[in-house]
Amino acid sequence: MTYFTKKEQIIIISLILIVVIISVFNFVNSKFLTDEKDDINNEINVEDLSIDLIEEEGIDENQIIMVHISGEVYKPGIVELNLGSRVIDAVNLAGGLKKDADLDKINLAKKLSDEEKIYIPKIGEEDITIETSNDTITSNDNSLININICTKEELMSLPGIGDVLAGKILDYREQSPFKTIDDIKNVSGIGEKRFESIKEFITVK
Repeated sequence: MTYFTKKEQIIIISLILIVVIISVFNFVNSKFLTDEKDDINNEINVEDLSIDLIEEEGIDENQIIMVHISGEVYKPGIVELNLGSRVIDAVNLAGGLKKDADLDKINLAKKLSDEEKIYIPKIGEEDITIETSNDTITSNDNSLININICTKEELMSLPGIGDVLAGKILDYREQSPFKTIDDIKNVSGIGEKRFESIKEFITVK
């Protein structure tokens, strides 16, 4: 029977320990590299997916849209919002809803697009139009501003009509009521370009 000397035993044990340490190190290192590679792949996949979704939906988070809101809000007029905003966001920028606003006839969750017209009806109104650039619900002219009887504030809610022009419109109609919406071009300061921007929002009766 062969016996190892004490020195040989130490050498053998040392060799075994070295082999074990090397094996453990290789195993741990291999697992670490695999996990790291998976994480990198996941990050790339998520980033690529996000880019694909943005390109597919055509969304530009920095794009600004302009919407005209009128009716039962405290500050009717033109509001600027980020693309993807909803009717409730426009309402908030317009000072919020008045107590007589009819919430059953508006969709506060609807997404908005550029150049939309939002009309917030009063409780009891019938055949109200909510105009958008995409769809129109048939109605009478309740959503339009009657330039023969409207208030100065309603006139100022029109695109490009400020305090001075609104006052001129009121002065003009006191002398001669408007027979057609085209007559508003007779008011000093309202040319063809400004008329084009407001003609869809006004009426005469």
